[in-house]
Amino acid sequence: DGWCVTETLIVRTNDGGITWCSVTPPDVVETGYTVEMFMLDRNYAWVQKPDFNNFPNNGLLYRTTDGGLTWTISSTPFSSGDLNFTDVNNGWMLADLGVGAGSNAVAVFRTTDGGATWTQAYINDPNNPEAGDSLPLGGIKSDLVPRNAQIAWVAGVIYSPGTVYLYRTDDGGLSWTPIIINLPAGAEKFELAIDKDQMEFVSASDGFLGLRMAGDSMQTAVYVTSDGGNTWTLTPALIPGAGESDFLSAQEAIIYNGEQFYVTRDAARTWSTVSPDIVFGDSFATMDFFNLNTGWVVTVDPANKRLLYRTNDGGATWLPVIP
Repeated sequence: DGWCVTETLIVRTNDGGITWCSVTPPDVVETGYTVEMFMLDRNYAWVQKPDFNNFPNNGLLYRTTDGGLTWTISSTPFSSGDLNFTDVNNGWMLADLGVGAGSNAVAVFRTTDGGATWTQAYINDPNNPEAGDSLPLGGIKSDLVPRNAQIAWVAGVIYSPGTVYLYRTDDGGLSWTPIIINLPAGAEKFELAIDKDQMEFVSASDGFLGLRMAGDSMQTAVYVTSDGGNTWTLTPALIPGAGESDFLSAQEAIIYNGEQFYVTRDAARTWSTVSPDIVFGDSFATMDFFNLNTGWVVTVDPANKRLLYRTNDGGATWLPVIP
């Protein structure tokens, strides 16, 4: 079972990507990068569509509970951002209010009724009289990662060497506290960033965090937690390069560094490498693994044509999937 967003459609597959059917909401005619989508499972999904005439303060949220057969529509007090749900009722939105000069104004919204209504928990826009500063304006916020209805993290990048942008809330987004993690030796000389989807919880207690380190070279440091994010432990090996990660279980993860797939089966204590038989290069767009054997990669060429590939042997061989 899988979901995908094309330029104009929301589509579903239930045969591993061989065939796809459109489950696009009836009045949606454009999707692509203009919408934000979150898929909880095979039945529950949400699509956020911005209202560009009232950006960034208005949009439409489409919700399905039956795999896209039917959708309900509700208006939202935000346009776009990072949308997450922890269950069918409780959701978070890190609404993007604008970026400039290394700063990023955001608002944090919460829902407890599946997205029908939203309450603003926090805003740091200095033009707003309710603005707070516990989640600073400075820094680019790339990701909101919730653990439950009260606890969440906001990660990103601040353009200052040796500084990690990572904040946590324990009160549903009302206030935020900076999180200090132990850095690898020499990291104070690098620009450090936690990119989108590089932090994830695979259970209520277990999670991974990938820290991109950019300087004379590019490296990725991996952290793990087994206590719900109260403490983060730096794992031994630094992975050369940086790329997309897929965290599968408390023990298993895959990282693509632009050339090889790095695979761990022991919670990032050790890694093995898999060299794909296709040189994806700059055409690599995204990946999604179901387990350590089966996964998919989407590529995009200079003409914006996308291809879907599948592996059944952990990334060594890839075959195109022709929908």
